[in-house]
Amino acid sequence: MLPKDPFILFSVVNTKLRDYYSSLDLLCEDLGESREEIEKTLSAAGFTYDEKMNRFV
Repeated sequence: MLPKDPFILFSVVNTKLRDYYSSLDLLCEDLGESREEIEKTLSAAGFTYDEKMNRFV
C-alpha cells in the first residue's frame, strides 16, 4: 500500500519508478494500485507524470 501524503507518495513512487519500473502502468499493475488515484493525489500537490522521463515532476 502506498502512502496517502502527496509529498511522501511523490518520493516513494519516483524511487520505485527509477529503481524497479519502466512505466507508471507497470508499477500500478504490480502493486495493485490505481493510476488515476496516484495521479489525482499528486496532481493536487502540483505534480504531473512525465512519461518520457518516467517520473513525476
